[in-house]
Amino acid sequence: MYELNRVDLFRELFVWAYERSSNLYSTVRKTAGEPDPFRTRYRSMMYETVTEIVLGGMDKKMAVHTIRNKAEQCVPEQDRPRFIELVEIELRSLHEGNIARFRIRPSEYQKWRTSWI
Repeated sequence: MYELNRVDLFRELFVWAYERSSNLYSTVRKTAGEPDPFRTRYRSMMYETVTEIVLGGMDKKMAVHTIRNKAEQCVPEQDRPRFIELVEIELRSLHEGNIARFRIRPSEYQKWRTSWI
């Protein structure tokens, strides 16, 4: 481009990359589906609950009690069963690859895992 002073080559590359990126985004957007409004509404509360359970080193019995208390205090009655279910799913699917989204350190996760089992 610099030696030949031909910006048209750069323009063609830019247009090609932009079109490719747009097509990929469109495909990903279609497969991802729409966000779950329930999860969106209670995301921060669910994350706080999971983090509290892990950092508190709670076993399963204590975790169930904590989740139910949080639901009773902060979630409308009609949404409580789903909230409880989603927090339990998050806890069961917790692993070293996804603890960062809960701001949990690997050492904190390992300590909790020993009390969880």
